[in-house]
Amino acid sequence: MFSLTEKEVGLISAQLLKGNVCFFQIDKKKIHHMPDDEDYFNYDLTEEEEDILDEIEENPDNFAEFTKMEPAQEHQMMQDFVDRKIKEKNLAEDLVNALSKPKASTGFKYLIEESKYSSEWKEYRLSKYHDWVKEQVDSFNYSED
Repeated sequence: MFSLTEKEVGLISAQLLKGNVCFFQIDKKKIHHMPDDEDYFNYDLTEEEEDILDEIEENPDNFAEFTKMEPAQEHQMMQDFVDRKIKEKNLAEDLVNALSKPKASTGFKYLIEESKYSSEWKEYRLSKYHDWVKEQVDSFNYSED
């Protein structure tokens, strides 16, 4: 059964929040990360990244892949934060309004970073990403059975 330490969960979460995709090499207990190709399709891989991808292709069972949340999950996380944490009615309305528009996460991020809730949001988001990484570990273990 595959598991991660809290430190590994934290490292993977931080990379996902930066827009990277992570691969955990099970036999060496090593985390590899690189830009998510959906976001960086013009990105040229380094020689080391190409070697890792070749290794993953040759032995996929030795790697667990971790990806960022889907946009709908990110959106729900932002909505939940507003519902649970924002006490000021005007700010809550502005954030909900931002979430209802195109580029919702950009509008939300701008408003939240200018508010007193900025650090609380970062902690909340990181915590939710820790949970997300753990869900992916569970999913990986379930698919192995």
